Amino acid sequence: MEENRTVLKLKEDKLGEIRVADEVVTIIAGLAATEVDGVSSMSGNITNEIVSKIGIKNLSKGVKVDVIDGIVTVDLSLNIKYGFAIPDVSANVQERVRSAIETMTGLEVGTINVKIASVDMKS
Repeated sequence: MEENRTVLKLKEDKLGEIRVADEVVTIIAGLAATEVDGVSSMSGNITNEIVSKIGIKNLSKGVKVDVIDGIVTVDLSLNIKYGFAIPDVSANVQERVRSAIETMTGLEVGTINVKIASVDMKS
């Protein structure tokens, strides 16, 4: 049975080819975003929220990745900690995600859209 996922072909040489599943790029983006100071968590849809409540960690929650002609577009939905400047945190997230994807995969990142879904009032 063939899985229904996109696989990106990075390069091919005399040793063989390198392919990366788009889910890998999604996970890289999600992990990089959560490492930024001021980000409380990623925000997902209701299914992701239920899955996380029962203890299953979804590393692609709140992240959508599209790759067209080798250019990556990332859409992130995140929850920010109260007291942090939204423009500063968002810019830091964009830079961290761009750096992580380009360093780890060699793909070019075109656009990183950040949506602030909520403010976490917990300390």
